[in-house]
Amino acid sequence: MNGDNYAVSERLVSASYVRQASQARRGHEQLIRLLLEQGKCPEEGWSESTIELFLNELAVMDSNNFLGNCGVGEREGRVASSLVARRHYRLIHGIGRSGDIAAIQPKAAGSSLLNKLTNSLVLDILKLSGVRSVASCFVVPMATGMSLTLCFLTLRQRRPNARYIIWPRIDQKSCFKAMITAGFEPVIIENVLVGDELRTDLEAVECKIEELGADSILCVHSTTSCFAPRVPDRLEELATICAKYNIPHIVNNAYGVQSSKCMHLIQQGARVGRIDAFVQSLDKNFMVPVGGAIIAGFDDSFVQEISKTYPGRASASPSLDLLITLLTLGASGYKKLLSDRKETYKLLAEELKTLASAHGERLLDTPHNPISLAMSLNGLQASGEQTVTQLGSMLFTRQVSGARVVTLGKEQTIGGHTFCGFMSHSDAYPCPYLNAAAAVGITHEDVAMCIKRLDKCLRTLQKEAQSRSPLTPPS
Repeated sequence: MNGDNYAVSERLVSASYVRQASQARRGHEQLIRLLLEQGKCPEEGWSESTIELFLNELAVMDSNNFLGNCGVGEREGRVASSLVARRHYRLIHGIGRSGDIAAIQPKAAGSSLLNKLTNSLVLDILKLSGVRSVASCFVVPMATGMSLTLCFLTLRQRRPNARYIIWPRIDQKSCFKAMITAGFEPVIIENVLVGDELRTDLEAVECKIEELGADSILCVHSTTSCFAPRVPDRLEELATICAKYNIPHIVNNAYGVQSSKCMHLIQQGARVGRIDAFVQSLDKNFMVPVGGAIIAGFDDSFVQEISKTYPGRASASPSLDLLITLLTLGASGYKKLLSDRKETYKLLAEELKTLASAHGERLLDTPHNPISLAMSLNGLQASGEQTVTQLGSMLFTRQVSGARVVTLGKEQTIGGHTFCGFMSHSDAYPCPYLNAAAAVGITHEDVAMCIKRLDKCLRTLQKEAQSRSPLTPPS
């Protein structure tokens, strides 16, 4: 209620009570005013009541919620189900206009304000997470793969004669399909084995650029967050190469926001060379439902160019989910999540190392990967590949989700290209292994339960293997 309504209320309820309520309301409004003025994630998280008040205020700014509104167009924010309307806080119009996902909608001032605020808060969080020189970003209602495709399609307008994308191999389907869907030919650069780690072959990248010619190359498509034993690409060196040959550089930073190391690589790459855009998932970094990503870059005009490439209006759901989450956590809450993740990563590494040793295996040495870990499975491999794959199914049925078992020599064809040793990021990695990751939101309890169940599965498989082997004759 506004001041006039509070004044009238004093005729019905004690004036002192009304003044107290008015002061409480001003507390909520002060938080909202600071958010609108500063456009930054509040240091401390908001209560649900403040967030809901704010969202309701935004909703009544949209034309579909105007009292007496008369809509005679084809898109009037009509919703058949009241349940759906409540699920979206009656913010129905989405974001953007037909020609630009970042444009203001005349019919939807509240939804447009939500979109602008969310992008502003995200920019603040990216800086807080380590990429301090990022210039611009926007939330797009597509997951990482399609968001990468949007970046490639935008670059096509700048480099119409380009045909190839240089891609250090990462065995993940969506980033490979993103290049094919955009109409380009991926040029796969195999990784080099350094100890246990699979690292970027910089010499091969530069040789391929010289072989194909810089003008025929759309961009270099690198990766930060990945499954061990692959580690983040050498972004600083790749960025330097891209600057040298004047080739754009797009970074797949899918779940890298939660890692200070990944974000530092992006910041340094932009400082010493060239990074045009980096793309990250909402669900993996901010614990919201799947369906959104952040496209960010160091040149505001290029980021705006990408947003204008998106055809049509867009769903506001990912922006709404992210805004609610950031307001709930606040900057301090998100920083605590990042700090807790780092500590839990150390715990997971220690526990996996101890467990591996107890079963005659070892934790692979991958110090350059800040999120994912890998444990060898040579003992199971000795009993046959089927035993290795059985471990994966056993863990899944025991509700250990996210762990991946990688066998040797698996082939996978994607877009007409056959990968050997698929999922291991290499044609011939030396051993099969189990992946586990310490991603944002993981708890010590998750680690303890995983290790306990993994230990039990390994013991079961080892007993089965022993029972199948012939008895050793007495000496």
